[in-house]
Amino acid sequence: MVIAEITVVPSGVGPSVSEYVARAQQVIQRHSDVKSMLTPMSTILEGELDAVLAVIREVHECTFDGRVKRVLTLVKIDERRDKTLSMQGKLDSVAARLR
Repeated sequence: MVIAEITVVPSGVGPSVSEYVARAQQVIQRHSDVKSMLTPMSTILEGELDAVLAVIREVHECTFDGRVKRVLTLVKIDERRDKTLSMQGKLDSVAARLR
């Protein structure tokens, strides 16, 4: 299980990219084997490495359209092999230390 953060930046579309974020979210939602969390700056994915990488590729590809000729996709992957990772588990771990 991995947790990955993905940010996709289409070039040449102006300052608003919400159309592309919505398109990416539609792609992600079609993959029931990958959990996701949309944030104001990126999307977090959780699942098996191969499934997450497949989603990342599909999101990257869906960004190209008639207007977009260049796309910058940033990916961070967190994988632990000594215990199971989850988005919620990481949040719970920080919350426990704030008490």
